[in-house]
Amino acid sequence: MEKKYILDKETTARKIKRLAYEIAERNYDEQQMFFAGVRQSGLTVAKILAREVVEISNIHVELVEVTLDKKYPVEVFFDREIGFNNQTILLIDDVANSGKTMLYALKPFLNFQPKKIQTLVLVERTHKIFPIQPDYVGLSVATTLEEHIYVEQQGDEITGAYLV
Repeated sequence: MEKKYILDKETTARKIKRLAYEIAERNYDEQQMFFAGVRQSGLTVAKILAREVVEISNIHVELVEVTLDKKYPVEVFFDREIGFNNQTILLIDDVANSGKTMLYALKPFLNFQPKKIQTLVLVERTHKIFPIQPDYVGLSVATTLEEHIYVEQQGDEITGAYLV
């Protein structure tokens, strides 16, 4: 399979910085936010974004790791017990391919009474199967139904994204 790169390391860093400014602007009145990163690449994006947001604003960011099976996302787990009542939550994933992961990852937050829930993806496919429209998008890409988008990472760094 040939990889068609749609983001390189430098462009990804610029997109994440821009997303951080958008988050800070839209949440200027918040003292604290929970950044809930979907395990693996979504959590990496959340960590990088958290550093950027803390650097440019007075918002305290609390990271939460969200774990689920992306193929059969029946159960969703957090890395620790947290109460999300009256809190602002930003659910973060690397890619919105079908919208399924994001939709199921939102489910456990509904057991609480959050102040608001926002969603962010680094890369969004323009036609999804599930009704998810992220609040923040790094890059939106028109794809065929057969194509998929993958985000590459090395350690705590996003190195690019490609289409297969």
